[in-house]
Amino acid sequence: MGGVPDDTLLDYVLGLAAGMRLLYVPTAEMEDPARTVWWYERLHGRAEMKHLHFFPSPPSGLRDLVLAQDIVLVTGGSTANALAVWRAHGFDETLREAWQRGVLLTGWSAGMICWFEHGVTDSFGPELTSMECLGFLPGSACPHYDGEERRRPVYTQLVAEGLAPGVAADDDVALHYVGTELHDVVSSREGAAAYRVDPGGERPLETTLLGQP
Repeated sequence: MGGVPDDTLLDYVLGLAAGMRLLYVPTAEMEDPARTVWWYERLHGRAEMKHLHFFPSPPSGLRDLVLAQDIVLVTGGSTANALAVWRAHGFDETLREAWQRGVLLTGWSAGMICWFEHGVTDSFGPELTSMECLGFLPGSACPHYDGEERRRPVYTQLVAEGLAPGVAADDDVALHYVGTELHDVVSSREGAAAYRVDPGGERPLETTLLGQP
């Protein structure tokens, strides 16, 4: 998802999962306890939420915890910091195993781009740059395409200069992948869309506006 999901987009994502057991992973946003509590309140009656905090140390039985879920929800924040922590604890490989077993992996901003080979991030300071991510999905990705004024020009320039082609998502847009193939693009806001971006430029992808007849 390109940005923090509203209820319409969140309900769409929850509806894709095989069940309602959800693991909330806020590594990228420094595991703010108040924010974790807020998500418990938001998901009450909608999902059976548990959370994963890596600080001061991850829980024992981390692999079993993850594989017992139907959904893993990753927040926005610093993609670079999250990936560093995950790799230190082998969580990246656990996520790959969960994905291969059919667990729905999702998230917004950092939690969108982390699944791709490369993503456009501000993890290293105010200037946007590309970084290597988990590589579950091919190519590159950019969130906040219409939400931050530098995203579109920087991403298109990076791809023109050799970054792997990929996809960009406006805020309020979700990209639904089945395996490694893009299956659907949905939006909860009229005019919000996703795009294929290659060295020749961008082209809009067909986008379904949720809640419309």
